[in-house]
Parts: sequence; structure tokens; C-alpha cells
Amino acid sequence: MSKTPLIVGVTGGIASGKSTVARAFAALGIPWVDADDVAREVVEPGEPALAAIAERYGKHVLQPDGELDRRALREIVFADPSERRWLESVTHPRIRQRLLERLDAFRGNHAHPYALLVSPLLFESGQHQLVDRVLVIDVPESLQIRRTASRDDVDETQARAIVAAQMPRDRRLARADDILDNDTDKAGLTGQVAELDRLYRALATGRP
Repeated sequence: MSKTPLIVGVTGGIASGKSTVARAFAALGIPWVDADDVAREVVEPGEPALAAIAERYGKHVLQPDGELDRRALREIVFADPSERRWLESVTHPRIRQRLLERLDAFRGNHAHPYALLVSPLLFESGQHQLVDRVLVIDVPESLQIRRTASRDDVDETQARAIVAAQMPRDRRLARADDILDNDTDKAGLTGQVAELDRLYRALATGRP
């Protein structure tokens, strides 16, 4: 009898290396969907969510070509928690629906023992309810701040605000089934992924 693929949720704070970890799993033949990619899809030109955002904030949050100006929007929502909650109320249901469609496709494809749902807001958005097991990618907050400031071209104050707006590190770790320490080099990361891959394949063999 074919087994239903195991779905592993992969999460961690900003700049913890979630996509890097997902690519390491992909090198072992494991498919994945990234909630950040889906989040970008739902605010593309022509999407209802972008229309709602533009109606609320005006052309200030749009680029000349009609694309969302993410930096302008980020400055608004990280400065005001109520605006962040409003944005989440508009985008999260749409993201969840599309993720469900992708995960259903994984579950209908028995070619892989398991698949990944990569999401920075796995717990906060309730997306943990869509997975069978949770892997948390962990790095020190000081490293998150440095990486965020460098990667997203923001100052340290804004990087700290972005990190502070997410679930505290200790709470995230307390809810993990598995933890990957990404304060390491490429070899260390690859070794941890290989070990987890063996675990998930073993767990998948016991699924109905």
C-alpha cells in the first residue's frame, strides 16, 4: 500500500537560514514549498490582497510598475503592531489556502517519503496545524540581527525591531520536534540535514 508522505514544517527566526536548509534537503531529493514565496504570490499585481493594501496605504506602497514596494510597507507595519495585524488578516488566509493546495499535491504524490513546508510564521499563522512534525532552525539573535541588516539593507534598529516582532526564540524552541543549529559552517549544516533526513525517512515508513 502506498504511504502518505510525511509533511515536515521548517521554521525559524528571520535570517536563520531556512531556505539554505531547504535546499540542502532538496539535494537529497526532498520537495518543498516556501510560505515566503507564496506570500509574494498573493501580493502580485492583479491579486485582491495587493488591491486591499493599496486602498489602505495609497500609492506610497506601490512601485511605478505597480509592484508592491516591500520596504515601504515593512516600515509601516513594523512601526505599528495594529497595522501588522491588519496586513496579516488580509494575507494569511490567502497564503494558507495556497499552501493547502501545494501540500495536497505533495500528499497525492507518493514518489517522496516526506516533503517540507518552510515558513517563518509557522506557529504564529497556525500553519503548524498543516504539518506532521516541526523542525526549528536556530541561530543566536545577534547573528539574526547582523544577517538581517546586511541582507535586507536596513539599519540595526530596524533589524532588531523585525526580530523582536517574531516569536521569542525560547518559545519557538520549546515547540520544536527537532532543532537544527545553523550557527555552523556548510559541512556542519550538511551533516545535520543528512541525520534528519534519515530520521524523517524512518518515520515516514511507519505512516499509513
